[in-house]
Amino acid sequence: MLRVAVESAAGLPKKKLGSPDPTASVVFKDEKKKTKPVNSEVNPVWNETLEFDLKGVPLDSSSYIDVIVKDHETLGKDKLIGSANVSLKDFASSQVKSLPVKNLALVDENGKTIGVTGGEEGDVTDGGGQGAVTSPGEPGQKLRPRTRKRHNLANKPQDFQIRVRVIEGRQLTGNNIKPVVKVHVCGETHRTRIRKGNNPYFDEIFFFNVNMLPSELFDEVISFRVYNSNSFRADCLMGEFKLDIGYIYDEPAHCIMKKWILLNDPDDSSSGAKGYLKVSMFVLGTGDEPPVEKKEQDNDKDDVESNLLLPAGVALRWVTLKLKVFRAEDIPQMDDSITQTLKAAFGGQENKKNLVDPFVEAWFAGKKLCTQIIEKNANPEWNQQLNLQVKFPSMCERIRLTVFDWDRISGNDAIGTTYLDLTKVASSGGETEGFGTHGFATENSEMGFLPAFGPCYINLYGSPREFSGLSDPYEDLNLGKGEGVAYRGRILVELSTKLDGKADKSVEEISSDDILVVQKYQRRRKYCLCAVFHSATMIQEPGEPIQFEVSIGNYGNKNDLTCKPLASTTQYSCAVFDGNNYYYLPWADTKPVIAITSFWEDISHRLDSLNIILYISNRLQTNLSVLKSAVQSKATDERLVEIWLKLMNHVKIPDLEGKPNLTALDIQMKLLRDSALKNIMKGAKHLFEEATDVKKCLSIIEGWLDKLKQLAEESQISMPDVIIWMLRGEKRVVYTRIPAHQVLYSSYSEQACGQYCGKTQTVFMKYPMDNKNGLKIPVQLRVNMWLGLATEEKKFNHYAEGMFNVFAELYENQAQVLGKWGTTGLLNRSKFSDVTGKVKLKQEYFLPPVGWEWEGDWCVDPEKTLLTEADAGHTEFVDEVYENETRLPGGEWKLAAEPYTDVNGEKVQGPTEIECPPGWKWEDNWTFDGNRAVDEKGWEYGVTIPPDDKPKSWVATEKMYHIHRRRRMIRPRKRIPGAKTAADKDTGDAEGWEYSSLIGWKFHRQQRSSDTFRRRRWRRKMTPADRVGASAIFKLEGALGVDMESKGDEKGNKAEASVKQFGANTPTVSCTYDQSNAYHLRVYVYQARNLTSLDKDSFSDPYVHVSFLHHSQTTETVRSTLNPTWDQTLIFKNVEIYGDPQSLAQNPPVVVMEIFDSDQVGKDEMLGRSTCVPLVKLTSGMDGSPKLLWEPVIHKNAPAGEVLVAAELILKTKGNDTELPLVPPKRGEKLYMVPQGVRPVVQLTAIEVLAWGLRNMKTYQLAPVTSPILVVECGEERVQTAVIKNMKKCPNFPGNVLLLKVLLPKEEMYTPPIVLKVIDHRPFGRKPVVGQCTISSLEEFRCDPYATIAEVAMSSKVALMAASPRDLHVNIDDGRQHLLEEKETVDWWSKFYASVGESEKCRPYLDKGYDTLEVYDHELESVKQFMGLTDFCNTFKLHRGKNESDDDDPAVVGEIKGSFKMYPLPDDPGVPPPPRQFIELPDSISQECVVRIYVVQAIDMQPKDNNGKCDPYIKISLGKKSVDDRDNYVPYTLNPVFGRMFEITCFLPQDKDLKIAVYDFDLLSRDEKVGETVIDLENRLLSRFGSYCGLAQTYCISGTNQWRDQLKPSQILEQLARWKGLSPPRSEDNGNTLSFGGRLYCLSDFEANKEIHEHLGPPSERIALHVLRTQGLVPEHVETRTLYSSFQPTLPQGKLQMWVDIFPKRLGPPGPPFDISPRKAKKYFLRVIVWNTYDVVLDETSITSENMSDIYVKSWMPGMEEDKQKTDVHYRSLDGEGNFNWRFVFGFEYLPAEQLCLVSKKEYFWSLDKSEFRIPPKLIYLRTDPYNPDSLIWNEKSIKTEICHFLLCT
Repeated sequence: MLRVAVESAAGLPKKKLGSPDPTASVVFKDEKKKTKPVNSEVNPVWNETLEFDLKGVPLDSSSYIDVIVKDHETLGKDKLIGSANVSLKDFASSQVKSLPVKNLALVDENGKTIGVTGGEEGDVTDGGGQGAVTSPGEPGQKLRPRTRKRHNLANKPQDFQIRVRVIEGRQLTGNNIKPVVKVHVCGETHRTRIRKGNNPYFDEIFFFNVNMLPSELFDEVISFRVYNSNSFRADCLMGEFKLDIGYIYDEPAHCIMKKWILLNDPDDSSSGAKGYLKVSMFVLGTGDEPPVEKKEQDNDKDDVESNLLLPAGVALRWVTLKLKVFRAEDIPQMDDSITQTLKAAFGGQENKKNLVDPFVEAWFAGKKLCTQIIEKNANPEWNQQLNLQVKFPSMCERIRLTVFDWDRISGNDAIGTTYLDLTKVASSGGETEGFGTHGFATENSEMGFLPAFGPCYINLYGSPREFSGLSDPYEDLNLGKGEGVAYRGRILVELSTKLDGKADKSVEEISSDDILVVQKYQRRRKYCLCAVFHSATMIQEPGEPIQFEVSIGNYGNKNDLTCKPLASTTQYSCAVFDGNNYYYLPWADTKPVIAITSFWEDISHRLDSLNIILYISNRLQTNLSVLKSAVQSKATDERLVEIWLKLMNHVKIPDLEGKPNLTALDIQMKLLRDSALKNIMKGAKHLFEEATDVKKCLSIIEGWLDKLKQLAEESQISMPDVIIWMLRGEKRVVYTRIPAHQVLYSSYSEQACGQYCGKTQTVFMKYPMDNKNGLKIPVQLRVNMWLGLATEEKKFNHYAEGMFNVFAELYENQAQVLGKWGTTGLLNRSKFSDVTGKVKLKQEYFLPPVGWEWEGDWCVDPEKTLLTEADAGHTEFVDEVYENETRLPGGEWKLAAEPYTDVNGEKVQGPTEIECPPGWKWEDNWTFDGNRAVDEKGWEYGVTIPPDDKPKSWVATEKMYHIHRRRRMIRPRKRIPGAKTAADKDTGDAEGWEYSSLIGWKFHRQQRSSDTFRRRRWRRKMTPADRVGASAIFKLEGALGVDMESKGDEKGNKAEASVKQFGANTPTVSCTYDQSNAYHLRVYVYQARNLTSLDKDSFSDPYVHVSFLHHSQTTETVRSTLNPTWDQTLIFKNVEIYGDPQSLAQNPPVVVMEIFDSDQVGKDEMLGRSTCVPLVKLTSGMDGSPKLLWEPVIHKNAPAGEVLVAAELILKTKGNDTELPLVPPKRGEKLYMVPQGVRPVVQLTAIEVLAWGLRNMKTYQLAPVTSPILVVECGEERVQTAVIKNMKKCPNFPGNVLLLKVLLPKEEMYTPPIVLKVIDHRPFGRKPVVGQCTISSLEEFRCDPYATIAEVAMSSKVALMAASPRDLHVNIDDGRQHLLEEKETVDWWSKFYASVGESEKCRPYLDKGYDTLEVYDHELESVKQFMGLTDFCNTFKLHRGKNESDDDDPAVVGEIKGSFKMYPLPDDPGVPPPPRQFIELPDSISQECVVRIYVVQAIDMQPKDNNGKCDPYIKISLGKKSVDDRDNYVPYTLNPVFGRMFEITCFLPQDKDLKIAVYDFDLLSRDEKVGETVIDLENRLLSRFGSYCGLAQTYCISGTNQWRDQLKPSQILEQLARWKGLSPPRSEDNGNTLSFGGRLYCLSDFEANKEIHEHLGPPSERIALHVLRTQGLVPEHVETRTLYSSFQPTLPQGKLQMWVDIFPKRLGPPGPPFDISPRKAKKYFLRVIVWNTYDVVLDETSITSENMSDIYVKSWMPGMEEDKQKTDVHYRSLDGEGNFNWRFVFGFEYLPAEQLCLVSKKEYFWSLDKSEFRIPPKLIYLRTDPYNPDSLIWNEKSIKTEICHFLLCT
């Protein structure tokens, strides 16, 4: 009996008229019972008990009840209020008899939570039982919060491997089915073998290898589809499941292990589960190791529900994502008018206004829906709802929305793409958890909500809006690939989620009510944006004049004709050289200003919350960084506490009461954020009160930071980003995007204002779709921006600095004709025009905007920033003039008509007329330039080809046909320090004209004889009529006036012509500062490390360009190093900065350091870029020198080293230089060093170098490396080894130990790296660098020189070799061999299975108490306690040459074996130095060794055959020897058992690399390599951990575990004592006790409770072995090595279980090898006698109407179905009895140790080899009617136990 007690409900919603009359119903298995209604009550109390009869059927884990609350109606149908679902799985497991349910949330038909039932209590009085069906729990139950782990992947195509293992299926629907699973990933499909039955077992693994962008891969879907291969109809698909690859990557270890997935019918949303599939999925990127998947036994009781991919209670439910697409606006033109005409020809209508036909496509989880197409409309209204049917919670995370332009003729063009991330617009309820580490139960942690969004506009970004008939080079940006560079419109959408039920249509019209509701979300308010440009620096080349344009949406885009013209562009300026390397715009005290007004929805409630959370997050981030560096620099406890208390401060998020534009998502996000912040504050309070160790708390605080970053994700931002473009001339060149909320002003609080609101920020602009990944900075901007509501524009006055001026301007143009200036020669230019000369203007047509008035008259005001003198900014300059001569062919040379010209042939003054400008002095006389392709007198010759009047090309040799020649005359001059130049004096034309030799951009002030064109600027100032303060500039809307007399086109379309000029003459706004401040900047560039190699000699020649605003300087170049130490102070003496020093101190400009590689030939190449924030000192009294810090160097958006720098910016008081810090000491004439107090404190340190030898050296310039030496450099010191005489015979260095004494910084963070260079000695004295290596961190090599010195007397075996050779042969025959005459029932595999816990395969072995071994699931080198087997010496990779490719390291050209020891030396020379470390080294000679390689088995190999399998075999190479085991390949498997042992002799160290490869056998084609692993045998031989041969658990002299080392345990222990500096071990009491290392050991202690068997050796050896095993040596083991292939070098291709033994021949022969051959099955026969049958069901009727049966018995063994045997027939049995006396004989192969049958048979008739299957021994027999074989009478019976018993008894 199931009883349900229904108590009460609370918080039910009221009706429009009065309260509801609620009644509660409970539904269980289609049976419904309900309570009585309670009249007019929103908090009803029922207190009724409803009972359901279980009819003796136990509850299973899928059982549940539905609780439905309705409003009772006397007439008509009751109306649903809400429903909920309660799972009864706890009853099914018999764990409880009563199940109280409190606060059960009710969900209405739209999926919204509306109230709670106050209490349900169920109890069950009988029943139980197990089930395996998922519980359809209510949505909104907890999912584990997931964090993304994708940020550390570089955004470039890279190798990935997706592994999918399909294990088994359960409860697949259908009868007599043969299921097959198809797995589809990234366009590739693999399928399993066909199996039978509803619970098939597959256990097949598939590998998908891809090379693509991570962002693209994570959006790809893995799809599982199960088909019934028996069915030929369309319904053969039984069920499917889909999952984002990104979902798997975000899981721990990037994998989902052995989870059940729920299959469903993709077409029928109402159907339930179609079965389950158990799968494992891995996504492996570069460097990822696949987790070890333990193969468990078939577990029929594996509970599907508890191991479902979605946790129990979060069952998948069909939901409809209702995406309402209302309208779009500001869609750009996509078709040209020619296409329009074509469309008209095809039946379309011609219309030039709206040349775009938009529609929206929504894509989610492989499903795609589109709205209707609205032709020729840039602001379309679709008002359509797209219904996406999905299972929820969904494994796919993003809805992609793309707006397309429909084309009837060509393909549709994407206008813009945006994504709706469901993880950001829904919550599983677990997000606020994770702070309970301090004992806090989180409140409301269950508050999840379904996906909801909007109504809200989503902005689209992509390629620039300007339409061109040519193909768009930035088209990919419109598809969402890369950062969009321009605003391309926006769409108004709303997303809601409806539970259950299927939508009638996938696309339907939105009701008019909903369209009216969404009107209020479109209410606009006016916003004002101002940007003041303080500086534009680091421009790479001068080129055309530069202008900046600022836009938000379409407002401010000067090419857009739909918005009012605004003052959104700066004036044009020409770049000036900064005197060193870059160019800048000379704005001086007049800063350009832009002012834009725009209209957007008021979403301040969202952006305030966002900015507050970002404020908290940034503050925490800053303080955390300070705390980390304080911990690193070992700061005092007081200082740590001071930082600690600053970490958190409580800030409240604004309430949403009465806010406009509120959406459901706003309310849910507010609850979520409030709860999370509350929990963080609780955790912080608790941590501050109880924390003791700051370091341990760092990880907790980092967790808070991650949480805050998740909370600071806001999807509903309808305000577009601010986009700044730099234009050269008329062309858009570079851009930057700034999110609007970062500069938005908020009246709520200071923290709610944007991070950069009213503050000057540094912006590095970018090239659109920069394929060089930011290699160059096109320009660095310092810009101050403020964005706010127009109603709050007065607040801007508080932020504004300087005086704002507004001018109207136009240019007067004149040309010179016949020596007179006038308008006749202007050609296509007007008398008055704008700055470009293209737009005709007149003074009288200018009108000030509304609210503004003129101040004064028009006056001439020359523009200084457009007058570019060629020598501006230079300290040295070369004047040049070309002298020209002509002749008739073959005649005499005479001066040309224009004797002196510039390089372009334009007329200039002659050398005698050119005077030295003021402030300069000549360095030399006029000379001709001979450093060009000219003859000895500097002439070059050319021929004119009509219609040109000048030669196009010049040559250096004179021919008869040459009629022109010229030579370049040059004269250098130098600036006089401190003298005023012409630019300073501002001498120019008295009337304000500027001159040019031809119409264009390049003007100069002084008239020259060659000038033909001149112009001057007229300006007229405006003032606001009715307001004061800077905010008046926001009234500058509209143009100042246009020339309405301009002729229209032929059709007289004047309006259109005027619109084109509409924005041409907007007023220019500038901000003038009356005074500037002088600053003194010092940049301390100390050193860099790990730079990229860009020269052929494996090094670079680095120098640094240091840039600060419009100043830059360059350090000296350090030759041939990747770790340069410049030790240089760059002093910028007078840096002029305008603006308030206090605000500058809060946001100082950054110092930019660009590191270059100096090349003698060609252009210097960039090595990377770094930035550093200077310490600002506004008063001389400010103490504290800046601290040198490592700043990351970035090259193409990837790390490329680090640079150690600091900078300080000091405000100078006028005329007082004495307050500045002391001048640093000089090195040479001009270079300043880093001063004391800033530079690191150093100490004399000894570095001992163990240079052991070189290995695997590749050829250099086609010749082998024969006579190398090693050079070790650190700091300024270097030391080198002797030459290796013969690399082939012995590649070790003759003198192994070197000593380097160097001054190193005391602080580890400043320590320079050690650089190793290998230099070869070649004929003719050549000494090329053939390899180099940089060791960055020296911390691991620091040691205490006075610690036990003997510990370093390293090597095990090799030290023995140096000893006098003794006969150390172990006599294995110990007189007991006769005991082992009887055959062993155990083998090596028994030991292996006993060690891995598979006891059923090794039962007799375990009973005898024999040894086990250690099975490592990784390489032996990865075992932590063995230190990578590099305790004697490390292996360092040598690199060579230029780093050509961006993604790989330079080529590895060899290895160096060696080690280092570092320790401080005493400062006092009288104190004796510490003892040396590298002593008692083994002989570095070549040794002959025997190597035994045992290969046990491989796991999860990459398939190489089309059938998804492999035919693997082993191939081994060592030195020049190689062993190929192709004959013993294992067919059709990905997990082969090899069981092979190979024995090879070799010479170490020459043949140190053992390569074990696995190949796939192919009969016809070439064998493919699956993967290989490489083992360094030399490390194993030299390591003091005894890794040459693992120590067994016991010392056996016979049997399977016979001792195999060359030395007995007692001998090894003696050696160990000698190496450790201990007295030799003493054995007493007949070897039962042993003293070693000051301790006494007893054999009885080790062997207590252990069985003493006959194979054990003498006690003295056994106890020595037991003691050895306590010394941390390598035990007997099997290691698991990962296989890699050259095809995907970074991804694992499977694993190999194996081990290696190494035996030097000088120590005598080793013991016998283990036999690890795979177990062979034995032939057995099973005899079965069938005597009689009884009580057989009689299912036929005889002629006489009697019940009868014709009985016979059929029998077979599973896996051997072809050997079915049957008895004869017992006819006409009337009583169910049959007599047979029949015998069956079944022959089969059997493995006694594993108790399994081995079945070998061909899978298909075309298969080459037989496949092997291991099957439990079963016998199946059944009785059928010979005339009706389908009438099965007996079911399957298993007699497994009896057969096993029988087998064991034979």
